[in-house]
Amino acid sequence: MALAIASALTSTLVLSTSRVQNARGAFSSRVGGRTSERLVVVRAGKEVSSVCEPLPPDRPMWFPGTSPPEWLDGSLPGDFGFDPLGLGSDPETLRWFAQAELIHSRWAMLAVTGILIPECLERLGFIENYSWYDAGSREYFADSTTLFVVQLVLMGWAEGRRWADFIKPGSVDIEPQYPHKVNPKPDVGYPGGLWFDPMMWGRGSPDPVMVMRTKEIKNGRLAMLAFVGFCFQANYSASQDPIENLMAHLADPGHCNVFSAFTSQ
Repeated sequence: MALAIASALTSTLVLSTSRVQNARGAFSSRVGGRTSERLVVVRAGKEVSSVCEPLPPDRPMWFPGTSPPEWLDGSLPGDFGFDPLGLGSDPETLRWFAQAELIHSRWAMLAVTGILIPECLERLGFIENYSWYDAGSREYFADSTTLFVVQLVLMGWAEGRRWADFIKPGSVDIEPQYPHKVNPKPDVGYPGGLWFDPMMWGRGSPDPVMVMRTKEIKNGRLAMLAFVGFCFQANYSASQDPIENLMAHLADPGHCNVFSAFTSQ
């Protein structure tokens, strides 16, 4: 069910030609009486702000024909002008909401992956009797209290550093310092660098950073919806796992859907 919802909500991001041209530059040279033009890629600057360009005013809106509120100016990834209740009208609140959505999106993507991969491994015969919904009741290498305390300490440390970085950006930067190298300016929620972006995909890549961040937040929103679907599926069709539920929906979408969970009660 959740996967069916996710597949129906998949969308694409259109990158306008003008924004691609902003990341590239053309120059001409004259050799032997002939003028030739070459297209060169301009590397991103040292700061994130020089790469993460705001979305244009004519960006797609969540509802065609609507205008975004003044506080959604396109500077945030995934900004499609959706805030009907005005929850982000305060700048500091909007900044916090953006970080909260980003972290929830990443956790949701990890959760959906952690649910689906064991389901596939069970079908391949690598594991037996798997159920993500009652995973907490299983026996592991340590008792549940020990696992809880260790997780509480580790997560508390990580979240504490993230909170400190939110309050004072750059205060917990762990990027190695090398001679004759200027490290990129840290951006809250996007640490990058050697530990989180060793391939430098987030800086100086062919796609603008705003496009990559928008892809991340869109996949994260999709994952949050998928996880809600997983929870719903586990409660209302416990006899089937998410993949079985999806296969049943694809085989008979008219009768096996979200409404059948209520009508079959």
